[in-house]
Amino acid sequence: MSYRTKQKEQIIDKIKSINHEFSTKELYELLDKEIGLTTIYRLIDKLVKEGRLTKSIGDDNTTYYHYLEECDHHNHFYLKCEKCGNMIHVDCDCINDLKAHIVKHHNFKMSNEHTIINGICNECSKEGI
Repeated sequence: MSYRTKQKEQIIDKIKSINHEFSTKELYELLDKEIGLTTIYRLIDKLVKEGRLTKSIGDDNTTYYHYLEECDHHNHFYLKCEKCGNMIHVDCDCINDLKAHIVKHHNFKMSNEHTIINGICNECSKEGI
């Protein structure tokens, strides 16, 4: 196993352990600044292209990422909290009705891999954030 492979595994393991949106700077700090930013940026870019990370721009113009769980199900989607950034993986056939409606009435085919519905999670609703 090469050093670069170990670094890649370290980065991916750390990304998987983060349960919220994160910036490259936060990831760098969580890795104790032991892996160079260039290596982190390169791997993040690759993971975004592979569909393993989502990418969004925050109100502060910072780019944030979130790890998407690997899933073999065809009827899944994600619920993203606009307050805390948490993403909840949902396996549910109800998405099929929405997809059928969108195809029939809007002539648009939805992608299964990256269907994200934004809103406010239960925890943030309770906290009144």
